[in-house]
Amino acid sequence: MGERLYIFDTTLRDGQQTAGVDFAVADKVLISDALDALGVDYVEGGYPGANPTDTTFFESYSGPQNAALTAFGMTKRAGRSADNDPGFQQVLNSGATAVCLVAKSWDYHVDVALGITNDENLACIAESVEAICAIDKEAMIDCEHFFDGYKANPDYALSCAKTAYEAGARWVVLC
Repeated sequence: MGERLYIFDTTLRDGQQTAGVDFAVADKVLISDALDALGVDYVEGGYPGANPTDTTFFESYSGPQNAALTAFGMTKRAGRSADNDPGFQQVLNSGATAVCLVAKSWDYHVDVALGITNDENLACIAESVEAICAIDKEAMIDCEHFFDGYKANPDYALSCAKTAYEAGARWVVLC
């Protein structure tokens, strides 16, 4: 058996951040179905809870026939359990079959943007992935600014990826 290439499409989230692009829920359904018909493996539908369109899309769309509908979000916040983080819960309970979470992997951003310790960030990554896996959804981690983080502190950047993988992430994306 040969290697397999998986295609993960972010049009419905990243594409919608383009100037002049404003998808309605009906647009997102049409695009998702078209991507599914093309054979895309993962359709990232957006960020449930971040805006009314994405929230409604996940509440009303039954998903593509073949592709894995994927919800985008952030790891749970430090100082809260996964069960007690409303934003994380919206992503977790979105109806998607897969969840892709962005996680800080540059220690500078952990300190400046999140205002937490490196160990607290690793715990957030692990607990978030474990919560996804506990409800039988496919877990993915997008290690944000991985290469900048690796340049500054390779051990920490790699520990973020390793923590996600050991917690059960099927995919660790080095962004």
